[in-house]
This record gives sequence, structure tokens and C-alpha cells, in this order.
Amino acid sequence: MTTASQPIGVFDSGIGGLTVANAIVKKLPNEEIIYFGDTAHLPYGDKSADAIRYYCLRISKFLLDQGCKMIVVACNSASSAGYDVLLEFFRDQALFVNVVDPLVSAVAKRGFDKVGVIATKATVQSGIYHKQLHRVSPTLNVESLATPLLAPMIEEGFVHNQASKAILDMYLAHPGFVDIEALLLACTHYPLIRPEIDDYFQHQVEVFDSTRVVAEEVAFKLAQNGLLNPEKQHPHRFYVSDYTKSFEETTRLFYGEAIQLEQYQIW
Repeated sequence: MTTASQPIGVFDSGIGGLTVANAIVKKLPNEEIIYFGDTAHLPYGDKSADAIRYYCLRISKFLLDQGCKMIVVACNSASSAGYDVLLEFFRDQALFVNVVDPLVSAVAKRGFDKVGVIATKATVQSGIYHKQLHRVSPTLNVESLATPLLAPMIEEGFVHNQASKAILDMYLAHPGFVDIEALLLACTHYPLIRPEIDDYFQHQVEVFDSTRVVAEEVAFKLAQNGLLNPEKQHPHRFYVSDYTKSFEETTRLFYGEAIQLEQYQIW
């Protein structure tokens, strides 16, 4: 039987999902987080859908074995390629939240005419944002652009400098983004460069990322199922499938504070 005191599992292809984990911790300070970053296989954005689905199944099994009451797929590539198969295999064992549906819902409520989406190759090729946005808003004009240089740039710490500005400006100058009213940051790395994106559009375009809306969805689903933890009993745990010192140093950028990574080889 699932109980409120059980942890929430959060996973990503690397450490970008720590932005989502941090938002959940701030929203729900009584919850225990078990984070898994698949650093052995990052980035997922260049992997096939079948490979991503395999990774998602194996990681979710690991998190379920740790007793997680909910699993948050904190990766857009994994959410687009693997979420349905996770529900197929594990829906009776835990609650599941992805990063796509809450973001789509938040944007759809605003009644925009034209929005842009920046994401990894895998997320753009999946067409999931077009599909989901058109399902709730059939007349919405959606312009998507794969931005594969952004995630590795951010992980290497190239933010808020001339190099990051040049790469970002190149992408945001995409002709399809002319006259957009909103831009969806469909990668959990991208909130870290949100100020630069706001500056590029001179704050005339509404920018949406998944961190806050996913945390709110997690809180809603836990409350709906009577699984909000009244009191935190155990510390958070952070696992990676391949450890390097540089990963641990970069986690402060994504999580907002220093954390200790533990390598766990599940492959």
C-alpha cells in the first residue's frame, strides 16, 4: 500500500532535472526526493525513441524499488518518448507526472494565437508539443525549433556571457518566431538562461518553463490521492549513473545549492 511518507522519485537524462527537483522541494518542503540523473547516457535529445524508452523503464524500476510513491519524468525528451510506456508498465505502482502536460495546460489557458517552442532534437521530432497544444487549442500556431547547443552549453557553465548570448541570439532569431506571443522552454536546462531570453525579446514575449507548473501538478496529484507528507523524515538522495567531479560542481547551478551525488550503476 502506498503511504504519504514514501519519497518522490525524479529523473532526468542528466542534471537538468534538478531545476524541477528544486521547485518541488520549495513547493513541498515535507517531501523526500530521490533524484536519478542518467549521466551515462546524456543527452537524451540525440538518442532514438526506443533507447529513451528503455532508459525510462529501467530508471523507473530503480525508483520504484526505492519505494517511491510518485515518479516525475523531469526531462522533455523522456516525457515525449517514454511517458506512455511508463504508464503502461507501472501505472498501478505509483503516480506519474511528466513535464509536458503541465506546461501545455498553463499555456493553453492563456488563449495565445502564436507560440514558439525551443527543445532538444528528440522532443521536436516527437511533435508532442504540436500535438498536445493543438488538442486543447486547435487554432493555435505553434513554431518549434530544435536547439541542441543550449543544453551542453549550460552544463559547461556558459551562461550570461558573450558566448551564450551569441548562440541564443542565433536560435531566437529564427524566422518562425516573428510575432510569437509566448515561448515555451521545453527543456529543463533552459530556465537557467530565462533572463537572457527575456532580454532578447525585451520582455514583450511571455516565457514559460516547466519548473513551477510541474511542482504545482505534483502537489495537486499528491493532495488528490491523500499522499502529501505531513513531516519530512529522511534527507534527499541524489544518484547519477556515471559520476564525475564536474557533474557535482555543476549541480549547484541547477539545484541552487551544493548537493552530494552518489553513483549508482544500474546498467
